[in-house]
Amino acid sequence: MTPFLIVSILFISAFSSGLAVFFVKRDNTSFLKLILSFSGAYLFAITVLHLIPHVYHTDHTRPEIIGLYILGGFLFQLVLEQFSQGIEHGHIHHSNHQAFPLGIMISLCLHAFLEGMPLVSGHQSQLVFGIAIHHIPAAFALGSLLINTSLKRQAIVLMLLIFAAMTPLGYISSNLLSDAQIGDISLHFDKMMAVVIGIFLHISTTILFEAGSADHHKFNRKKMLAVLLGIAVSLTSFLLHPHEHGDNGHKHEHHEHTHDHNHDH
Repeated sequence: MTPFLIVSILFISAFSSGLAVFFVKRDNTSFLKLILSFSGAYLFAITVLHLIPHVYHTDHTRPEIIGLYILGGFLFQLVLEQFSQGIEHGHIHHSNHQAFPLGIMISLCLHAFLEGMPLVSGHQSQLVFGIAIHHIPAAFALGSLLINTSLKRQAIVLMLLIFAAMTPLGYISSNLLSDAQIGDISLHFDKMMAVVIGIFLHISTTILFEAGSADHHKFNRKKMLAVLLGIAVSLTSFLLHPHEHGDNGHKHEHHEHTHDHNHDH
């Protein structure tokens, strides 16, 4: 997957979903809840099937340390949600906020920026689509919140533009740092991935628990189908690339040895 395609998918999915608040009735969110259920199941499944095995196959960090970073990501997302009010997993706030929600905007942008950073290290297709799908309800919820403030339409579009740019910026930043070999950042990709795994675990499980809540049981059958579809899509990728995890680690080691050998000569 080319850098241009990665940036395009991540940006367009978030920006267009945010702009949809100007054209879609915000009171009828049943379809959005189905997308939310699908994204929660897909995120959870790719985390378990792809990301966790991959991060434990790296040789730079001990497994127990990786576990600490995963736990840290989980707790960090818990702290972020104290400021974002759960917009990351599609919570739409209907109350009128006249003031600009600065805390929500900052926490959402930080969350989105961090999600983009591990995209350089591998599993790009799974991560890119997982993040893109997850940002659809998040951007719509952000747009719904902003449209109830005193901001003008142009300012709302600008805020949505900034949010949509955050994950591509995280990816581009880590890409530039990696190419420049500043501080040998490639040695820390497993830790960055572990933090994002913790974030994904928190968001996906929160979505899945909320999907079965009592006030939503009119959609329980449809939501169950959406959840099963999300898992099925991630399983398809898993079954098509069964040896991906081990090969990545060996290829990385082989590249390092070749690099060292060339230096010796």
